[in-house]
Amino acid sequence: MTTKQILSGNEAIALGAYLAGATVASAYPGTPSSEILPAFFRFGGPHAEWATNEKVAYEVACGASYEGARAFAAMKHVGLNVAADPFFSSSYTGVSGGLVVVSTDDTGIYSSQNEQDNRHFARAAKVPLLDPSDSQECMEFMRIAFEVSEQFDTPVLLRTSTRISHGKGVVEYDPGSRVPVSVKGFQVDINKYVLLPAMARRRHVVVEERARKLQEYGEDSPLNRIEWGDRRLGVIASGISYQHAREALPEASFLKLGLSWPLPRRLVETFVKGVEKVVFIEEADPFLESEVKMMGLDVGSDRFIGKEAFTLLGEYSAGMIREALAKYPELGVTYEKPAAYRTSERLPDRPPVLCPGCSHRGVFYTLNRLKAVVYGDIGCYTLGVLPPLSAEHTCLCMGASITTNIGGEKAAGFAAQADTRPRVSVIGDSTFLHGGIVGLVHAAYNQTNTKILILDNRTTAMTGHQDHAATGKTLMGEPRKPVDFVKLAQACGVDDVKLLDPFDLRTFYREVKASLERPGPSVIVASYPCVFVDPRVKGRQPIFIEPEKCNNCGVCLRFGCPGVYRQDDKAVIEAAVCNGCAMCVQFCPTDAAGTQKAAKEAAGQSEGGL
Repeated sequence: MTTKQILSGNEAIALGAYLAGATVASAYPGTPSSEILPAFFRFGGPHAEWATNEKVAYEVACGASYEGARAFAAMKHVGLNVAADPFFSSSYTGVSGGLVVVSTDDTGIYSSQNEQDNRHFARAAKVPLLDPSDSQECMEFMRIAFEVSEQFDTPVLLRTSTRISHGKGVVEYDPGSRVPVSVKGFQVDINKYVLLPAMARRRHVVVEERARKLQEYGEDSPLNRIEWGDRRLGVIASGISYQHAREALPEASFLKLGLSWPLPRRLVETFVKGVEKVVFIEEADPFLESEVKMMGLDVGSDRFIGKEAFTLLGEYSAGMIREALAKYPELGVTYEKPAAYRTSERLPDRPPVLCPGCSHRGVFYTLNRLKAVVYGDIGCYTLGVLPPLSAEHTCLCMGASITTNIGGEKAAGFAAQADTRPRVSVIGDSTFLHGGIVGLVHAAYNQTNTKILILDNRTTAMTGHQDHAATGKTLMGEPRKPVDFVKLAQACGVDDVKLLDPFDLRTFYREVKASLERPGPSVIVASYPCVFVDPRVKGRQPIFIEPEKCNNCGVCLRFGCPGVYRQDDKAVIEAAVCNGCAMCVQFCPTDAAGTQKAAKEAAGQSEGGL
């Protein structure tokens, strides 16, 4: 008996994994993939865990597969960079139980540092690539991915994009159709699982033969299909681009590719020869276009329209597709630009900002005062780059704040003109566990002058407040002994380690300044929970400014708190926004700022008076 649910693509992926009998799931949270693992656990998945990083997540899933279990790892697109080492090698070892890696591309760069197209990973590693185009296909393709993995002895890459992962649609399925869990245990086979050079050379032969078989499989697979329509225009597309193209060109013929690598040559040739013009519609890189053109089909290159008509940047839309193709009269596509929406007044800009009451604000306020060169990292604290805090100057990838600082500090020593500015690494708690520990070991062992601030807000805040190894709780809600950052830094060889409250601004400034003046590596753990995860933070009294005491000096505005603004040449705090962190109170030169309770007492009113 089937049922229907409205699910996001991420939820549908989790449901597909559950119905396929997946036993072990591991992931590091990263937008747009973060919802997959919690949903898998919610649907009833036997084991789901947040991993320290994506490499760990993939290796956990790989080990479960070697034991004969169906397993998967989930990560955002840049996460697969971190997991690339085991991913490429597991293509050679193959699998026992089905093994799937879900990679979610952030097309449009909504929450990432780049816009890479992870379809290239499948081609480079020579593993099959599944490219669903809606929530229903996310569920179905995930089930098929495990079957393909076991049938062809290969890991499978299932790739989505932001719009597929976060968009919602109706998913129809049979709740009783879950494949029974069957874990047969590890079967010793050193020629398969031990990649010594001699074994790896033999496994390479298997990989190439597998690619040929996968191409043959794609010719008749339900993952790929031709949808004949008006044969004057044929569209080759996959994933979300298929949906945009279908909306833009409903009368056209389509070759919809769900198995996007390896491409089915005969099916492609049949389609290309059956239409007058072929248009490749795909966000990001010309992946399908390049693959088809490399087939050397005898159809004439003038029949293809690809990236010369479309952008390499960002997301597509039906309107954008029609506008691009209207420039080719022979296609018969028209486009009328819609009337622009207008408002009577220009809407104010709304730049991203640290939350009211965020402990990171005091850290960047301090670093700004110290005029430090700040090597930043990936997390919500990256917003410290924006004015008025303006205290983060690099952001490369997870964990790079420490190691880029090491290199920068070394290079500064060779500068022709001395640069005496202090250099500081800023890294979050989850990011430090993900990729910062090895940098800390390097800094300590080589006795660099690296100054490191670990911003411990007790959660993986930017991606949705997931737990990690220092929060004391697993994804499944089990209590654990949390990592102690102070002891960890000392164990790595750093003697100069301090635990500080970033809301105690005077003490924090004094200690950071002293640390910068001492030689050798140092670690300061700025520890205070995120305002969204600790009820003690939420219970603080809002701050109130007494107008008669305010001299409009603007000191309270230098923290960049969205709850503080000017009105009638006076500072004002919006009580509905304020979280009572009291940073502004500590530096107000006229004592105009205080808690609501203090203001009431000064006015001689009862607790309920204001």
